[in-house]
Amino acid sequence: MDPVTEIPADAPAARARHAALVQEIEEHRSRYYGDDAPTISDAEYDALERELRAIEARYPELVEPDSPTLTVGSAGVATGFASVKHRERMMSLDNAFSLEDVELWLARVGREAGDHEVVCEPKIDGLSISLTYENGVLTQGLTRGDGTQGEDVTANVRTIRTIPERLAGDSIPALVEIRGEVFMPVKQFEALNEALRADGKAPYANPRNTAAGSLRQKDPGVTGQRPLDLTTYALGALEWGDTEPDARLERQAGIYDVLADWGLPVTEHARVLRGAEAIDGFLRELEAKRHSLVHEIDGAVLKVNDRSVQRQLGSTSRAPRWAIAYKFPPEEVHTTLEDIRVDVGRTGRVTPYGVMTPVTVAGSTVAYATLHNAHEVARKGVLIGDTVVLRKAGDVIPEIVGPVVAARTGAEREWTMPAECPSCGTLLAEQKEGDKDLRCPNSQFCPAQITDRIAFIGSRGALDVEVLGEKAAAALVESGVLANEAALFDLTEDDLRRVPMLTYEVDEKLTKKQIEAGVEGRKAGDVAENGRKLLANLADARTRPLWRVIVSLSIRHVGPTASRALATAFVSMDAIRAADEVALADVDGVGPVIARSVIEWFTVDWHVDIVERWAAAGVRMEDERDESTPQTLAGLTIVATGSLEGFTRDGVKEAIISRGGKASGSVSKNTDFVVVGENAGSKATKAEELGLRILSEAEFVALLEGGPEAV
Repeated sequence: MDPVTEIPADAPAARARHAALVQEIEEHRSRYYGDDAPTISDAEYDALERELRAIEARYPELVEPDSPTLTVGSAGVATGFASVKHRERMMSLDNAFSLEDVELWLARVGREAGDHEVVCEPKIDGLSISLTYENGVLTQGLTRGDGTQGEDVTANVRTIRTIPERLAGDSIPALVEIRGEVFMPVKQFEALNEALRADGKAPYANPRNTAAGSLRQKDPGVTGQRPLDLTTYALGALEWGDTEPDARLERQAGIYDVLADWGLPVTEHARVLRGAEAIDGFLRELEAKRHSLVHEIDGAVLKVNDRSVQRQLGSTSRAPRWAIAYKFPPEEVHTTLEDIRVDVGRTGRVTPYGVMTPVTVAGSTVAYATLHNAHEVARKGVLIGDTVVLRKAGDVIPEIVGPVVAARTGAEREWTMPAECPSCGTLLAEQKEGDKDLRCPNSQFCPAQITDRIAFIGSRGALDVEVLGEKAAAALVESGVLANEAALFDLTEDDLRRVPMLTYEVDEKLTKKQIEAGVEGRKAGDVAENGRKLLANLADARTRPLWRVIVSLSIRHVGPTASRALATAFVSMDAIRAADEVALADVDGVGPVIARSVIEWFTVDWHVDIVERWAAAGVRMEDERDESTPQTLAGLTIVATGSLEGFTRDGVKEAIISRGGKASGSVSKNTDFVVVGENAGSKATKAEELGLRILSEAEFVALLEGGPEAV
């Protein structure tokens, strides 16, 4: 039950809320199972069902035989397909929403069945299917429906290439119901949506609904054109006839082996584990790599391995007691797109972003999400006022996936990209013909660009000036103290007295003890502590290495990697300014596009003025060439992932680059070593899949000191 769920304290109120919940849940089930066009997210649906369970637990007299807590799917949904009874019921699964819930389930089944092995596998976000084979020949395909009866989609099932018409092998039963999940691979789903957008059609919301809708097409030819796939994982009715039963089926894991022998696709990610610690580890590992799988998953399924124990544990009216579905925290929710506005960045790029009704997703509250450019707004097909699908995968920036078209009321409206810069009024333009991005060309005087460039200088990836964030940068520009970034390192206390944010608003109150000690309090208008700290931070920033100074200039295309490469190759700002395009482009990690951008940047007088003013103020413009550092990593490409005890993120890169190596941010077959620390994610998984050499932190230190031979 959600902590925020409030159960009505009296029976009449509980009865009213119960009735409302039942009606709402059934409506959502109808949209989900019948129309394949739900208007709320899975997480929102789960919350409704948990609330209903909580009310029924307190007021059991409200429970009816057809309550959503006791039934599966949606009964009586008219879909146009014949309804056929399953030989053996297709049950649902109870849900666990935390590792603690999983441990409680393990304890519960353990009390009745003792210690046991558990099969753990990904929970594919698709459409459940039951395939009937008689004497090895496919005779019927049914959706789950309400668990008792499903829709006959046999003709459509036959168009899915991974579903065999005839089972392979010799040990074939007279009749078997095979349960599985039909899904649409993520990459194929994205390609399908691109084709729809190219035709001016609304994109699909997610792979699950698209797979379900594709399987329910009235014309099997349409289904056959959709890239559907299948994974199988269970058996229903089973009659061996004259064939000797396969003993492997007495273990859940053995079912997968038998299904594979019959020529049916099974997951390659299933594991047989014992104990809460091992299972917790699997769930964390699966969640870390969920976005690298071919299909979408929304959790994991845990099943007792011993099928005799399964029979002993039995089932409730809707779900087996020997299995449970662990749901990952939702990364995808529904919310309202209240408005689309634009932001002007430090390079003049004008970026639309969505303003949404705040919603919690992946553990944080989100109210804004980038829409990249006007082409992307059109590609996604979103309208102001839409219910939209919002996704935030782990630490990834929140993304508006697309609209929930079924939820539209007609009150939604289209958005138009502004023609003028919202900050300075300058006409927006493409930097070069065919650009998807529009930019404000007034880079010298546009307040938004100046503010963003100054704030960027303060960021950790640039000069790391602690007090110089967005608010301080805006205050310095709005007060007229800074016309641009050129005078940043010339700031004095007198300058800061003109910035209200950095001064005392009222006289500082002193204690009696301070007054007696002769302490002089600050008066209104004096520079405040944060102002003095800003000046101290700027003094420290003057000594940062050259590559950080290059990053801070906001030269288009020149990020940390190119800045490091330029600083390493040329050592001084003067040498970079004097280099021609060929010499710049010849630097590994630079290339012709970045080289042209650097050349063009230094042709602008006010750009050159920034560099010269900074140099005059004592900002470091030259690195000392350290010939003493051995080039132990020359020619090697190294990726570091996770947290290392002895290195910061930047420290790892410095250590690699200073020894002649390339510090890459992505794993590929060209990667020589992958350094794995605590809480490593998908990069570590990909390294394992590619068979790359993985190093611990201790081995990484040895590599730095002695090169490849040392490890």
